[in-house]
Amino acid sequence: MSDRKITTVIFDLDGTLLDTLEDLKNATNHALRVCGMPERTRGEIRQFVGNGVRNLMIRAVPQGEENPVFEQAFAAFKQYYGEHCNDTTRAYDGIPALLQELKNAGYVMAIASNKIDSAVQDLNARYFPQVDVAIGDRENLERKPAPDSVLLALEKLGRRREEAIYVGDSDVDLATAQNAGLPCISVLWGFRDRAFLEAHGAKTFVEKPLEILDVLSAWHSME
Repeated sequence: MSDRKITTVIFDLDGTLLDTLEDLKNATNHALRVCGMPERTRGEIRQFVGNGVRNLMIRAVPQGEENPVFEQAFAAFKQYYGEHCNDTTRAYDGIPALLQELKNAGYVMAIASNKIDSAVQDLNARYFPQVDVAIGDRENLERKPAPDSVLLALEKLGRRREEAIYVGDSDVDLATAQNAGLPCISVLWGFRDRAFLEAHGAKTFVEKPLEILDVLSAWHSME
């Protein structure tokens, strides 16, 4: 740890900063209803998220992309979610305070998400004025766990990967951090539990947002 001075925190969005699960469930089930398919439970949607909304729908639609009406269902999802992505979505308790504390301490912050970029920009502007850069799912950008969104965020911030740490709630986030060459903090209030994350190599956990400050403080004390 001693050769790294952390100045930059890059966050996942869904399940890390924002509780988006109910709106994702509602959009998925709207699309499934439109196409005459069985609806999914909140627990199922929790397991399906993490690799972008197309993969969410691949998992939710029977036979996935092989279903002849998959594209119709996916289009219905995107239209509905674009109109309803903020119906019940909210920042997790403690997140606004964390971001303000990080900003006050001089950290710069970014979001790297597999959510559609337009939604990422809208939600970031609405909830997180402290966050300097937000990167969502864009053309010509490989989605996580590829490191592209993280590296683009660092480029836009003018920071090096040696200065950054990644915060997420899933196995995808762990893989993203590894692929980007960043250490990872795994949060336990999101879409995956501790046992699952440990099985995917997680080493550093926080149960509440402000504990991230303690992790960063401990990190710097080892320099």
